[in-house]
Amino acid sequence: MYSIHPVVKRYAWGSYTRLQTMFASQLTAQAESSSLAEGVGKSSEGEERFSSGVIQKSQTESSTDRGEIAFADMPSTRGPVASAADAPIAEMWFSGHAQWPSQVDLDLRQADGELSKDKRHKWNRALARLHHSRVPGHAESGNLDVSMALTDLIRADPEDMLGARCSDKFGPVLPYLLKVISARIPLSLQVHPIDFQARAGFNAENAYHVPMDAPERSFKDAVAKNEMVVALEPFEASVGFATPAFMLSNLTLVDHPLAGRMVEALTPQAHHGMHVVDGMYGMFNVLAQNQEPTDEDFAQADALMPIASAVWQPSHKRIFRAFYTAVAAGHVEGLRKALQKAASEVSDERSQLAFHHALAAEEAFPGDPSVLALLMMNPLELQEGESVFIPAGTPHAYIHGTGVEIMTNSDNVLRAGMTVKHKDIPDFLQSLDCVSSLPVDPSVSWMADWGAMFGDRVIYRPKIDEFMLSYGRVGAGQHPWEMMERLSRRYGRLMTKVSLNNRHFGPRIVVCVEGAVKVVCSRESRILHQGEAVFVPAADGRVQLESDGEAGTFIMASTQV
Repeated sequence: MYSIHPVVKRYAWGSYTRLQTMFASQLTAQAESSSLAEGVGKSSEGEERFSSGVIQKSQTESSTDRGEIAFADMPSTRGPVASAADAPIAEMWFSGHAQWPSQVDLDLRQADGELSKDKRHKWNRALARLHHSRVPGHAESGNLDVSMALTDLIRADPEDMLGARCSDKFGPVLPYLLKVISARIPLSLQVHPIDFQARAGFNAENAYHVPMDAPERSFKDAVAKNEMVVALEPFEASVGFATPAFMLSNLTLVDHPLAGRMVEALTPQAHHGMHVVDGMYGMFNVLAQNQEPTDEDFAQADALMPIASAVWQPSHKRIFRAFYTAVAAGHVEGLRKALQKAASEVSDERSQLAFHHALAAEEAFPGDPSVLALLMMNPLELQEGESVFIPAGTPHAYIHGTGVEIMTNSDNVLRAGMTVKHKDIPDFLQSLDCVSSLPVDPSVSWMADWGAMFGDRVIYRPKIDEFMLSYGRVGAGQHPWEMMERLSRRYGRLMTKVSLNNRHFGPRIVVCVEGAVKVVCSRESRILHQGEAVFVPAADGRVQLESDGEAGTFIMASTQV
């Protein structure tokens, strides 16, 4: 196993304390070491980075021009800060992404004091490409500390690092990207491209020679991005489209011309001009709900519908029109007052949460019309251990909280609002899934077979090959984990007794998020303290997570192949 160091992402919406506390040891080590880099590679986002232990800034643009890091003077932030060291931290990436790979430490000594000739040869080849010195033999090794990018380590020996099945399916790349994120204020309203659009967009921007670090670049790779979030503490988000009835019940309360226009877009043509009572369209019958909208006033929206809209139900087209109305409008006045008045009239808890999200977004981005789109979406308030899976094409916005995010190995984000970054509304709309549905909860919520000895674990296994995630606790003695008790009440019979031993031998990343965790595999064992992490290659075999006398919580990412 290899110690792995996170790539630190500093954005204006990030935390001033949460991630700084959780990863204090990693941040201290990176600040003191000239061999570790924060954000190795070219910047696709223009954030601050360490280089040889000194903070440097991307030279492509100033931070205030692009507003993408802590120095951006955004509403609801503390304003410009004195230095990058004081800037909020938004994300910690444990990454095998080509543009922002994590650094891993090479262990130059095995238990017998020597590297195998085969491994030394492979590392030498990888290091030679990076202009490093050769990996020394046992007599030379001493205390030499050598690190390399995780991407290079995997390419040097993909079968050993990933396993034959994973390497055959995905090639010599880690198929997932693991992040710990903390949002102090709302993030952008965004969607991730579906597979063919990711490929087409990436190749098109390459053909037009759009630089990878250009602020107007939308596609950083050719990979569709599906992602999942597990809350480490209360975590709020708006995910996917709610039912048309929910949308209308919210929007009809907002006394603003733009909201009225969105109601018009959502209303079946036969009922335009009808009086709405309490925001409910009880008079709509099934025929009316599926009547084809023909209002020529929405021709501009219709022209941007994706090819798939040819087989959409009429209700999906109405949702598209209403969403387009919100994100395509320019700066609007009077929106906060209208939202506050409407929020005071809401009694339904779900609608109250939706208005809470919209008001938080409007406070962060005054006059941004896209905040009204949050009233069309499912509002979520996840408690610790609860999760949501977000397939490519699903609109979403994170509002507040700290969680673990795992996704396919992609950095593709298409934004439509609530941001000072580049907005790509046409490509956003081309990927948009307008189906109304409840968010997907991928947790299997398994409890450990050995209870007090090894702690409890929840496993999150969405229907995707690239990744799965475990969140667990060790060393708790006889004290029950409140989170597990709550999930047990929620899932009831779905709770199953299983062994804590992980029989999956693919590439794994283990992060200690609190206390201490002992990671044991066939080759060695290691104790991780809060904020520390290891990359465990497939060749290390089964992993056991144990207590070394101290309680601890962990996350472990892996693949499903």
